[in-house]
This record gives sequence, structure tokens and C-alpha cells, in this order.
Amino acid sequence: MDSSFAEVVRQSPASPAPLRGVLPRRAVLLGGAGALLGAAGCAGGGAAGHSPAPGTPAPDGTGPGAAGSPPAGSPPAGSPLAGSPSAALPAVTPWVPGPGEVDPDVKLRAVQLVEALGNWPAGGQGIAAAGARAAALGLDPGLATQAGPLLPAADRAALQVLYAQYGGLLGDSASVMVVCRQWTAGADGTVAEGGTTVDVRLGRAQPRWTVTELHPADPGPPSATLSAAARAVLTDTRILLPPAALADVTGGAVHDSVLRAMLALARTYTFQVTVLRSGHPLDVFGTDRPSDHPQGRGVDVWQIDGHTVADPATDHALVDGFMRAAAAAGSYNVGGPRQLSGGVTANQFFSDDTHHDHVHAGFTD
Repeated sequence: MDSSFAEVVRQSPASPAPLRGVLPRRAVLLGGAGALLGAAGCAGGGAAGHSPAPGTPAPDGTGPGAAGSPPAGSPPAGSPLAGSPSAALPAVTPWVPGPGEVDPDVKLRAVQLVEALGNWPAGGQGIAAAGARAAALGLDPGLATQAGPLLPAADRAALQVLYAQYGGLLGDSASVMVVCRQWTAGADGTVAEGGTTVDVRLGRAQPRWTVTELHPADPGPPSATLSAAARAVLTDTRILLPPAALADVTGGAVHDSVLRAMLALARTYTFQVTVLRSGHPLDVFGTDRPSDHPQGRGVDVWQIDGHTVADPATDHALVDGFMRAAAAAGSYNVGGPRQLSGGVTANQFFSDDTHHDHVHAGFTD
């Protein structure tokens, strides 16, 4: 998410076509001038955050449950399980806000809708059934028509939210980017792995905030060629990418300035990315100024060295050091949970409630 006061408006080249599904990064075969990519749906990490799926990441963010590897016991993407229509999907758990979240029920409201839409047993597929699940939460059943990739054609589905990050938080409206992984089973017992990021828009209401719109990520196909920086990011195990962000990189949709900065940060830190390009609001929330992210010029990070940015127990020096390292790596616009002093340009660092849960780094070229 970008600063609501420090972002500059600029001309940029036409954005690359958005992208859709790829295999996990370790299934990406990089060779010659291009990338040979499977098409089994967006895939990146297992559940991580305050309420993880089975398998818990190690303190460095690696291992079962980390973004970059599926939860313990989950099947390979696209593999038949016992060749039976009754094949089990991976177990998932409801996501709940952790310590230090600003207005946690706003996030919870957004997450509960995404979980309701993206999880269903046999017989629960389709927009009508999804609308009924939304209505059971006291929300407009018509929101199911905006669910897009959350409702693939499948007999059954299991969805795990990895994290929910603010895209914007104002007095009466909010954007929550819900990052998720999803497994689907066909009637023939074949399980496919995918996932997306949904920009959930909310408005203040009583007794709880209400969801007004859904804007799922819309990544397009992988690129035939990738830059050296993109190829390096895809193979760097210290950079943990969720499905939509992984698809952004494999589609060539992220500028090399961002990718090079991520590689520089990975020399010191292991970090989990929330969003790069897809699934982020097009404008800085509450304004008409273009955001860095849809232009492929921004990265948001919610976890550093296994520690959640929003958690008050996380060492301030760790997050503040990461912010300064992002500035040193070329970001003109670094936001986070605290206002830092200094910077080589005016307003290089900023802080507000929206950025209490992540570090944003924006780039001009």
C-alpha cells in the first residue's frame, strides 16, 4: 500500500497484461532465454500468519507451512488422490487477527466472506450456493457474482487465508487485501492447487462493517521471457511469494527496480510478500492518485524473519532496519508502522494506520 501523502504522480509505460496461474516456484524450469512454466493454477506458499494450516513455518519463514511450500501432508498440485471422488483436500483453519492489529474486526469481516466463498463440500459449487454462504454471514448474496477465481468449476474446495493486509483504512471505508491459497477437487478425485488475492472493500455499518465490493487479482499468462532479476527472485528461497505475487513475477509484470531491491533485502532478511501488482487497489485508497503497485513498482511485506510486522512483540529494530534497508535499495517511498527520521528525499519514510501491518516500498523506475 502506498503513502496517502508522499506518492508522486508519474507517467509509466503501459502495464504488462495481467497474469494467471503458475506452478510453485520450485516447479518453474528456468532455462535459456525463457521460462518453461506449468499451468496448474497460481501457487506459492502454505498457510502462514496468525492461524496457520497444518505445518508451521520455521522462524526464518521456511519449512512446512511457509509461503513457497505446501502445508504438511498436502498433495502435489494436479495429482489424483487415491483415484477416488472422495479424495481428501488439505485441512484448513479459519484465519484470525493477531496481536496489534488496527481495528481487527474489519479484517475479520473481509476474511470470513472470502473463506465462506472459497470453501465448499460436494454439492456446494456454483454462484447460487456461494451467494447463500454470503447471506448466512448477513452479507449481500450478490457478492458471489464478483468472486471470480474464488469459484472455479470444482466438486469441492478448501481455501486457506495466508494473511489479510490493509489496502486502506479510513473512517467509513476500508480495503482489505485477503491473500489465500485454494485446493479444488474434481469429481474424478483430481486435486489442483491455486490461489489469489482479493481486494475486499468495506463500509462502516452496525453491528459490524459490511462488504460492498470484491476485486480479485486478475493475473494473466506467464511470460515467454524473464529478466535476470525475475529469474533470481523465483529461485531465492528467502523471498516468499503468495500465489498472485508469484504470478506477477512469472508474467514479467514487476519492474526490475523492485526485483533487484527484493534480492538486496534477501541478502539480510527472509520475508513474506503480501502483494506486488495484482490484487492491490488501482489508486492510493481514498484518492485518485495511481498506486505504485498496479504499475509493477511496489512491494508490500507482512512478515520479516518469521516475525509479523503488526505484532507489538516484534522487535522495532527489525522492522525499522528493514525499512531503512528498503530505502537504501532504491525505494523513494517507504511506509511502515512507525515514522522514521531521515531519508535522502523529502517524505521518504511515512507511517499511518494502513501501514501498521506491513512495510511498503515504492519505486519510480
